[in-house]
Amino acid sequence: MPLSDTVEMLQAILGAIDEGIHVVDANGITIFYNHVAAKLDGLTSEEVLGKPLLEVFPSLDRQSSTLLRVIDSGESIYNQTQTYKNWKGMRVETINTTLPVRVGKRLVGAVEVAKDIGKLKELSERLVDLQAKISKPKRTKRSMDETTFHFEDILTMSEKMKRLKERARKAARTTSPVLIYGETGTGKELFVQSIHHASVRSSNPFIAQNCAALPAALLESLLFGTTKGSFTGADDRPGLFELADGGTLFLDELNSMPLDLQAKLLRVLQDGQIRRIGGSQSTKVDVRVIAAVNEAPQSLMERGVMRTDLYYRINVVSFELPPLRERREDVDMLIDHFLQKFNRIFGMNVRGISSEVARLFAAYDWPGNVRELEHVIEAAMNMVESDIILLDHLPAHLLERSQSEKDEAPISAQLLSKEGCTLPEILREVEEKVIKDAMQQTDGNVLRAAKLLGIPRQTLQYKLSQRMIPPC
Repeated sequence: MPLSDTVEMLQAILGAIDEGIHVVDANGITIFYNHVAAKLDGLTSEEVLGKPLLEVFPSLDRQSSTLLRVIDSGESIYNQTQTYKNWKGMRVETINTTLPVRVGKRLVGAVEVAKDIGKLKELSERLVDLQAKISKPKRTKRSMDETTFHFEDILTMSEKMKRLKERARKAARTTSPVLIYGETGTGKELFVQSIHHASVRSSNPFIAQNCAALPAALLESLLFGTTKGSFTGADDRPGLFELADGGTLFLDELNSMPLDLQAKLLRVLQDGQIRRIGGSQSTKVDVRVIAAVNEAPQSLMERGVMRTDLYYRINVVSFELPPLRERREDVDMLIDHFLQKFNRIFGMNVRGISSEVARLFAAYDWPGNVRELEHVIEAAMNMVESDIILLDHLPAHLLERSQSEKDEAPISAQLLSKEGCTLPEILREVEEKVIKDAMQQTDGNVLRAAKLLGIPRQTLQYKLSQRMIPPC
């Protein structure tokens, strides 16, 4: 293939990638700039190609430009946030991965892959601003609609859950880190908030952050804050650790936090000090850290997504919340609670669920746990036309999954779930099904069916001549 064709093919591939691609030569002159990069920067390719980088982006210098830093150092930069202005004065915020380009051992340029985080960063900073503005008076009266939870909001008849509540009450008296493990929807934040509100920190901030919700670089700046004038071009802003000073910081889905950021969290837990990104001074903070994971910690460490040293530092007090399928005695209580909740919200008067729905709920494994049960009740109450929730009112996925599980269940389990079936009747129905299956497999040949069943032909003939009982 001619070299010109190869170059055109490479340019077509880079141009089709749905991320900003910017390539400069060893002198910092742009030699490739795809349409996504142009859209991110608010420019056209003609305004950038063939021009020095610092001429097009005058707010950058050789230290703040990730492309020029890579050319100067020859080392790659991964997931680096960068804030800058183009020559039109437009502010741009991206996360960049920048790599050196070499021909043999000679560095000939650098290539950068950029993702736009402007809107995401704006939203995260608004969150920080709102957290900073929230007043923190100690409440004496709470309505049932408030999204602040206390131990009395944890409804349970399960002995295991009762023991966990009691342990959590004791843990609330201290300031030690806490690690909570539970499947999605088991109520981890409810437990976390209850610990905070039962502690001496209850009148101080409670801040929650999902570690899977933001890119790594943005999560770091959100947690630790930024210093104005740093190479990232960031503003002078406090992070969540500073805002949570004196209170509790809840880090959900901790296992989604990158390992290098886990190391920085470990240092905060050990010495109680944070340093803003781009800053040189450390700040002492008094924050209780409570973290949650939705997979078993041992499995996370074996897979290398959670640092072992962080686990042993944060696992001072730990709780493992059981899934709803292991606390089925709570289902009826939770159903009543959610019926009352949505009656109040929707202005309705639904009294309960039908016996068919109750049997389905009792047999269902609830993979989404308490959260799924709540959403199912809410969905059903959008459909109900009387004061009772019927099967027809339930979401389709629940009925389909329940039927699939029923079809896969042993025959004995299916029959035992029916009312009025005694053991002789169950055995009779099982025998009838097996005989019918054998006759179908042998196309009605009694002799072959008898051999398949391992019984004499006469015995099978007799059983076929008997009147089959109706299904239970």
